[in-house]
Amino acid sequence: MRDKIKAKFKELKKQGKKAFIAFITAGDPNLKVTEQLILRLPAFGVDILELGVPFSDPLADGLTIQAASKRALLQKVSLSKILNLLKKMKSRIKVPMVLFSYFNPIYKLGIKKFAEMASDADIDGLIIPDLPLEESKEIKEAVDKKGIDLIFMIAPTTTKKRTEAICRQSRGFIYYVSRIGITGIRKGLPDDIKENIEKIKKNTTKPVVVGFGISNSRQVKEVKNMNADGVVVGSAIVELIEKNFRKKNLLAEIENFINKLKHEDR
Repeated sequence: MRDKIKAKFKELKKQGKKAFIAFITAGDPNLKVTEQLILRLPAFGVDILELGVPFSDPLADGLTIQAASKRALLQKVSLSKILNLLKKMKSRIKVPMVLFSYFNPIYKLGIKKFAEMASDADIDGLIIPDLPLEESKEIKEAVDKKGIDLIFMIAPTTTKKRTEAICRQSRGFIYYVSRIGITGIRKGLPDDIKENIEKIKKNTTKPVVVGFGISNSRQVKEVKNMNADGVVVGSAIVELIEKNFRKKNLLAEIENFINKLKHEDR
């Protein structure tokens, strides 16, 4: 069993810190840049890295991440290529890796083969946003055997009974989706986040992280002050990659941005 995600949250808790989780789309703008980002983001202050598998028909992604997926797909990036890249570089990766993939690419590859390849690539966690809890048994059993945490999402509309079930089944952490709808940069955060985090925490001792729509230092600070155990920033970083991937200072721009997001922790 890996338990690298669990160990990371435990380490951060001892330090009095919350997890900063960054999302990027694998293969955007190409796998070479993805490799550079995977290696450098931990040094920029990223505690856990969420790597999105590009998909042509996403349900949860806003326009920014849809565009990133399109750029990656134009480069012929696939789930197999991503896992092969991670396998090649796994000895150099310094933080837990969470794969964010819709179910279709996994199903097409084959659940058993996927679990084997993900294990060989040292994937620590897996999020499948379009796979309902009730239909997750086969893949959960496959990844459980490999020590990979299957992470489930809870939305503002999730019922109490379903929240309890997700808290029992989710491993690694609980992903709380801060708003109804898709990913993307937002000016403000919903008023019910704190209340909903507290409801989740009544059902579990597992870490609860918040994502969707968090894009600036004020929002990061707000979420961390709501008793969340971590925060996910995705679209804002992906947008920065889109604006700068043709420039030599891409990594410096991302480092500066993450420093701004995290400056309250200093």
